[in-house]
Amino acid sequence: MSDFKALFDPEDMFNPGVVVRPSPLDADLRRPQALSLRASEEKDSTRGRARVLQEMLNGGVVTLGWSSPEVHDALDLCLSCKACASDCPTGIDMAMFKSETLHQTYKGRIRPLSHYTLGRLPQWLRLSATAAPLVNLAGRLPVLRKTIMALMGADLRRSLPPLPRAPFRRTQEGRNRSHGRKGGHKVLLWVDSFSDALAPEVARDAVEVLVAAGCDVELAGPGACCGVTLISTGQLTAAKAKLRATVDLLLPHVRDGRTVVGLEPSCTATLRSDLVELLADDPRAAEVSAAVRTVAELLAGIGWTPPLAGEKLLVQPHCHHYAVMGYAADEALLTAMGCDVETSAGCCGLAGNFGMEKGHYEVSEKIARRGILAKAEALPDHGIMADGFSCRTQVRDLAGLESRHLVQVMADALRAERRQASDHGGGATGGNEDGGGSQPARIQV
Repeated sequence: MSDFKALFDPEDMFNPGVVVRPSPLDADLRRPQALSLRASEEKDSTRGRARVLQEMLNGGVVTLGWSSPEVHDALDLCLSCKACASDCPTGIDMAMFKSETLHQTYKGRIRPLSHYTLGRLPQWLRLSATAAPLVNLAGRLPVLRKTIMALMGADLRRSLPPLPRAPFRRTQEGRNRSHGRKGGHKVLLWVDSFSDALAPEVARDAVEVLVAAGCDVELAGPGACCGVTLISTGQLTAAKAKLRATVDLLLPHVRDGRTVVGLEPSCTATLRSDLVELLADDPRAAEVSAAVRTVAELLAGIGWTPPLAGEKLLVQPHCHHYAVMGYAADEALLTAMGCDVETSAGCCGLAGNFGMEKGHYEVSEKIARRGILAKAEALPDHGIMADGFSCRTQVRDLAGLESRHLVQVMADALRAERRQASDHGGGATGGNEDGGGSQPARIQV
């Protein structure tokens, strides 16, 4: 064939290297032609991080396994925001890969200080609840605040989030485990560590909204925890134990027909996604995960008509909310409330413990100033809505701006509606506790 082709094509112009004198099978493979990692400038992209992990597993350029400096250098600026899990065409979850890397690296070894503090935040919050006035006083005194932040392994420029007078579970609403109307949609409200110990007003307003929607609300027991701070710092053995205990607590309620409603997006996303990945050997995990909903998803599912608010809102969707649950139900709910909504795309920059840790402050601030803070400056007449505690902390820390959770926006609208009805001597027209009244457009998702 080679000789025959040469008679008609002596210059080998047609289909060179095809059939006749083809290239060797190993001539054009990627690996021999790849640039070395040290020469590459893409290590801080998702593709670059994935490539470093590939090289580590192959044992080629990266030779020290999970503890390799190249691996940790590439993953250091990963926000663990999970955006790649939904935005990247391959659906790669770099946040989980980072957690696994930290788990393998520090398994049986001494960890960075922030893993013992920020990584075990729920435990520290329970311990500090009884000393809230002293902790808040220390947070207002620069010397004491910086000392505490240094002991936590956090950046000294960060603030200490103020502790409430009492966690939600120690308030009257929190001690009463049942709320609302028997016979309504059965809800198990999961009050996470952040909503309980740092933002009890969110849990209180959530109860008010769910009761107004005609739900039969029961509060989940205090032992239910998703372990998100353990997961983000790679303490996966402890996280799995925490999740198994949570499944034990939630499963009887789920089998009783209750929908588990979460308030903190990162915690809700953990039960929707990480739970089934980390407890893949436990079929009960999928059963619980399938019953978990956001507030907006629940309200859309029961067809409740929300109160009209008519506010101008700048909304910062939490990264895990956007990546795991999607934000369509929340947008539809806000539209039904008559709100003029502007959405800030991308991460707030704090990203859980990322922006709190030493070495990340500048990157965290730059992300915020290019994103949510730039939007806030351009839209000064818009109130800020952010469901994530870290998002609310970021805008308060860097710009002194207050923001509200979705349930707070709805609760404010319900109170305004009741005041207006009281002023006119009539009853509320929507969102009353019996779920009755006139029914304008239902939420469509």
